Amino acid sequence: MLDEDAPRQAPTALADGSEAEDVPFGALQACVGIRDWLLGEGARLPKADDLLAGLAQRLDAIGVPIDRATTAIDTLHSEYSGVGRRWTREEGSSVRLFPHGEASEKAYRESPFYTVHQSGEWLVLDLARTPDGAYAVIPELKAAGYTHYIVAPLIFTNGTRNGITFATRSGDGFRDEDIAILRFVMPTLAAVMEMRLLNKQLDTVLRIYVGDEPHRAILSGDIRRGQVRRIRSAILFADMRDYTRLSADLTPEGAVDLLNAFFDCLVPPIEREGGEVLKYLGDGLLAIFREPGDDMGSAAKGALTAAQSALAALAEANAVGRFSGKTVDAGIALHHGEAAYGNVGSGTRLDFTVIGRDVNLASRLARLNRTLQEPLLMTKPFVDFLWGDPEPLGSHPLDGFPEPMAVFRPERKSKPLAKAG
Repeated sequence: MLDEDAPRQAPTALADGSEAEDVPFGALQACVGIRDWLLGEGARLPKADDLLAGLAQRLDAIGVPIDRATTAIDTLHSEYSGVGRRWTREEGSSVRLFPHGEASEKAYRESPFYTVHQSGEWLVLDLARTPDGAYAVIPELKAAGYTHYIVAPLIFTNGTRNGITFATRSGDGFRDEDIAILRFVMPTLAAVMEMRLLNKQLDTVLRIYVGDEPHRAILSGDIRRGQVRRIRSAILFADMRDYTRLSADLTPEGAVDLLNAFFDCLVPPIEREGGEVLKYLGDGLLAIFREPGDDMGSAAKGALTAAQSALAALAEANAVGRFSGKTVDAGIALHHGEAAYGNVGSGTRLDFTVIGRDVNLASRLARLNRTLQEPLLMTKPFVDFLWGDPEPLGSHPLDGFPEPMAVFRPERKSKPLAKAG
């Protein structure tokens, strides 16, 4: 939650030792134990839900009466701006995603998190004395029997403003010593949460921009120039026909909307059939369908199904006017061969890209879609893995390749009846 209007505050993890001054002497060793758990096991837990649940349970075990705990954490994602987690004694853990947009921003501005981000101070509420209209969550807390509520800012070192809450049903509420214990563990919690978040964001952003397998390769250390991995796969190359004409009268924002609507028709079928989109290439994309093992035909079948589903989705989008009155068509080429991931570039600026003869062949084949007036073309190496009887369209030269390639289209579902003799 990067709030440009909020005053700049020091990161929560910057502890100076003063947070231990108010901790009851008899509780200090137990508090250090919680801090050690956060830095050790807590930092390595597979799920962030378990970190919040484990913290709440350990605080409760040393006498801090936690019945409900939530976090709101900023995230770097193409679809949502933040993630909220909640733990309650009765229901355990749950997760909520906050999509980008005005609704999430409005909810944040009206929440107690906005208040603590502006003030930089903890919000400690006796719910019996708090009006229902103070925040939208107050009536919910009261109805559930909670008596006291704490909201604390979690400021990360990169400037993002996050938060955590605690609620109790204890008749005594949160005592001063309880709040002192919470303040003691908070710097460590903030450091661990930020470390986990940065790792997650790195994983997410790499997956978004380079694809699933390349992102794993990069994180495993394949970042030296010249490293190459070869993968046998079905290769799908698709692009939008007449993009230059269709986008000529559009603003840059309108052109982006057009491309996104186009890719919304292509990408879901590809991913549904197990394909991976490796590159967006202006108005087109490159995807592969890996051979899973001995079943050499499943990749080709998945690629063909994805291509036909994408064309059907595109036709439906045209029928309902998804493209603002424009008619958008695609050309899709399918080939089977070897895709190679390679680190290409110079110095410290590299691109993890897809290269190789078969990738080039698929892109050249896509140029024939317009020439042959066919939305979907397949090479002979591709149809060799298919059942059925694809229709041959002859052999055609492909730019840069010495021999013509036999090209096919999918079998038509119905064929014209022969005339009576």
